[in-house]
Amino acid sequence: MPKKIIKIIAGFTGLFTAFACYAHQPTLLDSDLLIPLTLASLSLMVALVAVLRLRKSQVALKRSEHRFKNSILASGDAVWDWHINEQRLERINDGLFNAIDHTQDFPPNRSNIHPSDIEFVEHSLKKHLSGETTHFEASYRAKDATGNWRWVLDKGRVIETDSQLKPMRMMGTVKDIGSIKQTQERLNLLANCIENLSDPIVIFDSNFTIVEVNKTFLDYFGGNATNHIGMLYKLPGHDKRQTQQFYQSIRKASHWHKELTLNKEKQNTFFSLSIDRIDDTKNNLRHYIAVYNDITDNKQTELALQKLTNRDRLTGLPNRNQFFTNMKSLVSSKNRHALLVFDLDNFKKINDSLGHHAGDILLCRLASRLSKRTRERDQFYRLGGDEFALVMQNTNDIHTITQAAKNFLALIEAPFHMSGHELVITSSVGIVLFPEDGNTPELLLKNADTAMYHAKQHGNRYLFFNDAMNRQAVKRLQIENLIRYGLKEDHFKVFYQPKMDINSGELVGMEALVRFITPNKGLISPAQFIPIAEETGQIVEVGEVVLEKACRDVKDWINRGLFDGRVAVNLSAKQFMQPDLIGSIDKILKREGLASYYLELEITEGTIMEDPKDAIRIMNTLSARGIHLAIDDFGTGYSSLAYLKQFPLNTLKVDKAFIDDMGNEKGKNMVDSIVTIAHNLGLSVVAEGVEYADQVEQLKELNCATVQGYFYSKPLSHEQFEQFLLAHCKKAHQPHREIEKEVKLSLVQ
Repeated sequence: MPKKIIKIIAGFTGLFTAFACYAHQPTLLDSDLLIPLTLASLSLMVALVAVLRLRKSQVALKRSEHRFKNSILASGDAVWDWHINEQRLERINDGLFNAIDHTQDFPPNRSNIHPSDIEFVEHSLKKHLSGETTHFEASYRAKDATGNWRWVLDKGRVIETDSQLKPMRMMGTVKDIGSIKQTQERLNLLANCIENLSDPIVIFDSNFTIVEVNKTFLDYFGGNATNHIGMLYKLPGHDKRQTQQFYQSIRKASHWHKELTLNKEKQNTFFSLSIDRIDDTKNNLRHYIAVYNDITDNKQTELALQKLTNRDRLTGLPNRNQFFTNMKSLVSSKNRHALLVFDLDNFKKINDSLGHHAGDILLCRLASRLSKRTRERDQFYRLGGDEFALVMQNTNDIHTITQAAKNFLALIEAPFHMSGHELVITSSVGIVLFPEDGNTPELLLKNADTAMYHAKQHGNRYLFFNDAMNRQAVKRLQIENLIRYGLKEDHFKVFYQPKMDINSGELVGMEALVRFITPNKGLISPAQFIPIAEETGQIVEVGEVVLEKACRDVKDWINRGLFDGRVAVNLSAKQFMQPDLIGSIDKILKREGLASYYLELEITEGTIMEDPKDAIRIMNTLSARGIHLAIDDFGTGYSSLAYLKQFPLNTLKVDKAFIDDMGNEKGKNMVDSIVTIAHNLGLSVVAEGVEYADQVEQLKELNCATVQGYFYSKPLSHEQFEQFLLAHCKKAHQPHREIEKEVKLSLVQ
């Protein structure tokens, strides 16, 4: 209490005391005067107390206003005071929005409200003014002082009414809730996403109690939200023990994943289930969220691809890939079994004569026929092309296996009636036993192929694998590797055998013959390496090497005046069918600078008859380039007479087999027929393999002009043949008999 007020109260107190003393001495003060003075003093004291209370209330009010203003400032809210009758709007602590003093608008801040929100704010405000609500509250977008729209929360209530309870004054606050609104929109967006996601979602707490599911979850698993919320989360088809294991698994990891199968409407639905834990800011577990991803389409596609991967598209049989998968399983489980591998003999001829479509139909019918006759525990496979395999499980009994092989051969040999044809095919079967003949699927198949290869040499039979076959297979592999190495290291050489005029003894040409000479193995017989090179396709590269070297040598001898004839080079069947054959020959001739006139290509009758029409096209192209063409081994197994006049040939070669038979009348007549056919077609004739003088005399009688063979010369190396040419040139003017003696002497030496 202020000191001045204390002093005033003390003065009045003293005055009052004095009057009281006088009251006992009537002689000093008249009683009529004492009473008014006393009343005046009391009134003054009452008034003074009232003033003091008012002053105290004002101080408390100021303090309250100060605290209110401070709290408003601290909250950041704007306070508004709307004097309704005066149409005046006052704002306190409003630094966000444009000031509005007097306005007839309704709501009074209408100019600051987003047009899309005005109707909502107006409706809410009217409801409160009419007494329908205890307070006014609205969230809307308001324009701030910079012209930007902000989300605000506007609250207020009527604080003053007239005698008729008509609102006179209203106060409230405006709060910027932009960040809250953004968070709310994000939460709403996330909630909508989860609710409308096409994947089933379930949220459960740390005790595995479900707290929320989305609509898709209910679509897949049935029921409504109340059927699931509050229940323990379990996996479909899991019993109590499996469920406990499941709980333990997801407790140990922040992420858990598994593929599930759900039987829905009598169909399997496949899911990929992912469960992730949700932690709070202190990394304490709060919830788990489980998301089911329907992978049914992917699974069906995967199964379809797996079927394509493991099934032969033509026959529907398990394929080579499935064969190895199953064989690995059998080998791993030590299951004793037999493997029978077989292919069809000369199946290519069916494709070539009837077409590949007919060949495919035949394979399908064969597969169907054989599949029906396999034991229930056995499996039939198509390994590729016309090669098949039968795996007989749980048996190594030779009698059982042999009987199965015989039955298969008989079934294959039974006629097929197709497109008006009766087709009879045969097969060759190779058989191996596990574990006797191999301990891996790859080795078993290799050995079965080896046995089949040997069986095919005799046709329509079966053979069990043995060590002798393996030794031959190893030798064959060695030669194959030698060929590959020989091509790389230039171990293939060209030898030349002269072609002589039978009457004059003059050199008219020569045949280029390949010789394979290795540093360690020495000379490898053509009978050994050429069939293997044919099978592996290496013969194409070998043939190109021979052609290139022969053209180079002949060009050199022509330039030096040692030779003026043609060099004959053999074309293998695989070479002849190469798409780029013509281009390859053109490049070699151009690179070596040899005119095509000096080149003769020898093609076997069998090669031409593989596809006569295509052969004629190729031969016409070669002939148009000036290259001479000869049929080698004419008459040794194919009937080409019907096509002979269509082939653009220059020469027929009589095979050594016919020359060797000239000792009897039939053999001589055969050679006579070939020579006559050639002359009638305007072709020259070359007899090869001539070794004896009486053969030479007989060929003279038959008017065969050209011969080659050991009678004149064995095949000679490049160096030897060059010496032959030099000797031939020196003795060119000597009598024929002397040249012949010189040549024979050089060969003996």
